[in-house]
Amino acid sequence: MMAKPLNLTAKITGMQYQPFLCRELRTYKIEEWANAFENDSAFILDLGKDRTIALSWWVSAKRTRSYPYARVYDTLQFSGKRVTLIPIFKDEGIEGDRDFLQWDTVSLMSLLGVYTIVAYYSHAEPSTRYKNKITKQRFDLDYIMTELQNLLAYQSDALHWNLAQVSQAGQVAQRALEAYSRIAGELGIVMHSVESAQRRIAELQKGRDHFMQFSRGLAQNAQNRELVTVQPKERLTGQKATLTIYNYLGGAYFFTCDEARIQGNSIFLIEGKHSKQSRLPSLEDIKDGLLKMMLFANLEQVQAKGKEFKPVAVLKLTSAKRFSVESLTPVENERLAKLQQESRQNRFQVLINGRRIEFARPR
Repeated sequence: MMAKPLNLTAKITGMQYQPFLCRELRTYKIEEWANAFENDSAFILDLGKDRTIALSWWVSAKRTRSYPYARVYDTLQFSGKRVTLIPIFKDEGIEGDRDFLQWDTVSLMSLLGVYTIVAYYSHAEPSTRYKNKITKQRFDLDYIMTELQNLLAYQSDALHWNLAQVSQAGQVAQRALEAYSRIAGELGIVMHSVESAQRRIAELQKGRDHFMQFSRGLAQNAQNRELVTVQPKERLTGQKATLTIYNYLGGAYFFTCDEARIQGNSIFLIEGKHSKQSRLPSLEDIKDGLLKMMLFANLEQVQAKGKEFKPVAVLKLTSAKRFSVESLTPVENERLAKLQQESRQNRFQVLINGRRIEFARPR
C-alpha cells in the first residue's frame, strides 16, 4: 500500500542559482529569425543596434510537453534579457490535445527572472496520420515582434512585465481562437469545441486576479491527480508530497514532489528522472529536473505535519541498465562532472541509482 502523502508548504523570496549545463546558443539576426524556430528550441536573437536577447519557446502551454523547462534552462546563463514565448493555448484538432496556459507557469518564469510573451499560433499544416489533427504550428511572428519591441523599451523587472502579459491574455486568446477557426476552414479539419474555448476566454477576460484564482483551482486539481498517480518507472521509494510554495506577494505555486523523506530536522525533497533504454536519463530530462532544483534549493520555512524542517534538494537519476563510472563515454563523463559542479555550487545532491558518485572535473 502506498504511504499517505505529505502536505508541504514553503516560502520563496528570491532565486540564487548558477547553471553549468546550458548549451551554447546559436545567434540569429532578425531577418532570419523565422528559421530559428525550425532549428532551435532556444537561441540568441540579434535585434540590431547592439541589442540581443536569449529567446526560448514552448511548443504547448502544458509544462509536461516537449521539455519546456529544459528550453528555458538553456537561456539562464545569458546576461541580458531572457525571454520565453508561451502559446496562450494550443489546439491540435479534435484528434489531438488542447492545452491552456496556467497562472503558475507565468509565475514560475517570474521567479526565474524570465520575461514571458503570451503568444498564439497562426499557421499550421494538416497531419499526415490523422484526419482531424494539425501539426507544424507556427507563431504569429508579427505579433511577437511588436511585443519584443515593447519589451526592449521596458525598464521594470520580469515580474511586472509578466503581470501585464497576463492582463492581456484574454485578448490574445481571442486572437488564437480566430486563428484556429481560420486554420480549420482552410484545412478542412475539425477542431475542439469553440464554445468551451470561449468559456475559457471569458474567464481570462475577467482580469488577472480572476485568472489567478481560476488557475489555482485547476492547478490544485492537477496536483491531487498527480499525487495519486503511481510511476514505477521512476523507481521512487519514499512518500509523494504536495508542495505549495508562497512568494513574498502572496502568490501560490502548486507542485508535487516525486519523493519526500523526513530525517531528523531535515526533509529531503526529491525529483526523480528515469531511463529504461540508456545508462542515464536524457540531458533534457536532467535539465527539466534542474529547474525543480532551482526551486527546491531556494525554499525557506518548509513545513510538514505542523513542524518546520531544513530542506535538502535531491535530483535522483535512475536507469534500468547497469551504471558504472568506468563505462561512461567522455561526453557523459563531462556532462556528469558539470552536473556535480552545479550541485555543489547550488547546494543540492545528485544520486545515480541511489549512490553519490564522484566524477573527473571537465578540462
